[in-house]
Parts: sequence; C-alpha cells; structure tokens
Amino acid sequence: MFMQSVRTSVLMVLAALAAACASVVAPTSPADLPQVRPGYVIGYLQAEELPDSKSLLPPPPATGSAALAADEETYRATRKLRDTPRWVLATRDANLAFPQATKVFSCALDLTISEAATPHLNMLLRRVRADASRANDTTKDFYKRRRPYLAHGEASCTPQEKLKDDSYPSGHSSIGWAWALTLAEIAPERANAVLARGLAFGQSRVVCGVHWTSDVEAGRVVGASVVSRLHANPMFAAQMAGARKEIEHARATGLKSALNCAAEAQALATRP
Repeated sequence: MFMQSVRTSVLMVLAALAAACASVVAPTSPADLPQVRPGYVIGYLQAEELPDSKSLLPPPPATGSAALAADEETYRATRKLRDTPRWVLATRDANLAFPQATKVFSCALDLTISEAATPHLNMLLRRVRADASRANDTTKDFYKRRRPYLAHGEASCTPQEKLKDDSYPSGHSSIGWAWALTLAEIAPERANAVLARGLAFGQSRVVCGVHWTSDVEAGRVVGASVVSRLHANPMFAAQMAGARKEIEHARATGLKSALNCAAEAQALATRP
C-alpha cells in the first residue's frame, strides 16, 4: 500500500512537470533575451538558484602537498604539446563565443549546430554556458589561485588573453562538463563520444597552461551541480525537449557535422 502511494505521488509530480513544460515557450533567438555582455545571454537560473560552489569544493591544493606536486608534474608534461595539433585544438576550445562554440561538440554529436539549423540546441548551449560560468564566480574570487603559466612565467596558448589570478575552479571546465552532461542526455546514442569530448574540453585548459588539473576537476563538480539544478527549471526542460526534436530531425534528414572530424580525433589522441 505504501509503495503504491509513493508511486502515485511520483507519477503526479512527473505529470505536473510535464504539464508545466508543455506550457512553456523557450526562446530561440539571442535577440529575445537580455545580455550580460555582448554575445552572452542570460542563463536559466536566478542567482539564488545557483549551487554554492565554495561549499561544494575543498580548497585548492596546498603548498607542499602531493596534489600540488601532481598538478606541477602534469603542467610540465603538457608543455611538450606546444604547437602540436592538440595545442591548436586547445586554442580553439578556449573560445567560448558563439558561433565558434557550436563547433566543440559537432563531431561528438556528428551534427552541425547553428542558430538557423538547430535553434533550440544553439540556445541551450548559450544559456547553460551562462549558468555554469556564474556558479564559479565567488569561489574564484575567494581563492584567487595563480594560473600555472603565470606561476612559471611562460606563455599560454592564448597570449592575447589577459587572465586574472582566479584559476580555481576552471570556468571552462564547468561549462564544458555541463554541456556534455546535457547533450549526452538528449542524444544518448552519442553519449560516450559526447562525454569523452567534454572531458577533453576541460583538459584543453591544462594543455593551454591556464589551469591546473585540480582546477579542471573542481570545475567538473561545479558543472554537474549546475545541471542538477537546471533539471528543476521548466524553461530548461522545454529547451531540452526542443533540442531533442531537432537532433531527431537532423538524424532523419542526414544532417552531419561539416568539420574535419578525423583531424579532431587525431588531435585528441595526441599525448605528451
């Protein structure tokens, strides 16, 4: 009797969520949303809905710790990747602006992502980017960890960027892992490739020399916590549903990635 009551309650909640999502119209044009800065639209979550990343994460590795020694060892090893195809890919991964950012998971999904062809999917990536980025802000400002390339007096893969001492956690890794988790859910047939690319996207920050490995690992925790919050948001759910339909349509019509995916795979296979 008890289990039947629980099952009934769960079904009622799911039905209510489905009804709420059905009544929500998710915008697909960036022009329909406020921007936090040019090209960067707002996310789905209010500030108070974001996870408290500082309470989720331990402090960054302390001086003299084994964890910091491991960070240093990985940094030194990845300097061997300078000017390799993996370095070039890491440089491209650093660019979070749209439409460039739509290319990150194009090969993993085997799909061309654009505002014209897949407007819900494009907007999903834009808005998740905003939420996954904001969730790091207070923690970055609190720890003010020095970035590896600055600590070693060397150049990063994007020397034109003037980055602050706010290495922990990695915002790019939070975004990339939040993207990967979201996309793996709406394209389960490509989940393994998508999750692997999400991991590689975070690792690109280590290759670039702008983050330590521990920054990237912490960023993934933040990204996952953001996605867990997003699942309670009706607008996010509606956008997910729209994006899923777009992917199904693309599969049915034979729309493929226009990138050189063999070259990307070769770059990702490069090791120090």
